[in-house]
Amino acid sequence: MTGVETKKDIAKEFGGVKYILTSGMRSKLLLAMYENPKNLDELRTELKKPSATILHGLKELETINLIKKVQKYYELTSNGFLLTTNMVKLIENWYSINRGKLFWNSHDLSGIPDEILKDIYLLKNAEYITSTTSDLSNAFNTYIRLISKAKRLKIILPIYSENHFKHLIKLLNGDKLKSLELIVSEEIINSMAENELFNRELLNNKKVKIHSVKGRLKIFLTQSEEFMSLTLFFKDGHYDDSQILIAKDQNALKWAKNLKKYY
Repeated sequence: MTGVETKKDIAKEFGGVKYILTSGMRSKLLLAMYENPKNLDELRTELKKPSATILHGLKELETINLIKKVQKYYELTSNGFLLTTNMVKLIENWYSINRGKLFWNSHDLSGIPDEILKDIYLLKNAEYITSTTSDLSNAFNTYIRLISKAKRLKIILPIYSENHFKHLIKLLNGDKLKSLELIVSEEIINSMAENELFNRELLNNKKVKIHSVKGRLKIFLTQSEEFMSLTLFFKDGHYDDSQILIAKDQNALKWAKNLKKYY
């Protein structure tokens, strides 16, 4: 939820944002000065625009205290830097959403809190794996290959899946996987306790730490030291095992860590 309390305040603040974003020149000037100050010649070369157009844009930004001129160089003010930082974040969020638009648009996102969704830009380098009619198990097999290489796994598991449990047990009985942390619902724990194999090899395994949560989980998140993966439910409530998001960079691991921490 936004910290701005009234629609009037939102409209007022949006007017300022719109003033920047609806002008290609104003936005490009802020981005051009984001990392270091620039003089007029450098701005003209970078933006490929005449001096008159650039100077007009600079004057507009200077009037609203987003940039200042220091000798021959133009640089962002503190306000300008804060605004541009968030503008970059908005652009990266848009890029990340657009890359995975089929994944995000077809799934229920209610299991991901707003504050985590706002940082979706951290997943900008993620890969989206989809099963096909010729390979219905592509997403699942890709996931199994990933976890087979992990030394430590942290998993938010929203479904009771004997297939997944048996693969985890196999890994725990091998030499590679040293620890497993599971977050599951109380209902799933009760079902596991009724299964002799899962009760012995998972619930009572010293290498396994299990947290229970009340209610139904709506995300399947896996995190290791080297990768994170995410699968979701369709909007009709059915679990989708045909699409998986996978990422291995530090930004994505940070995103997954924050989501796991939330739960």
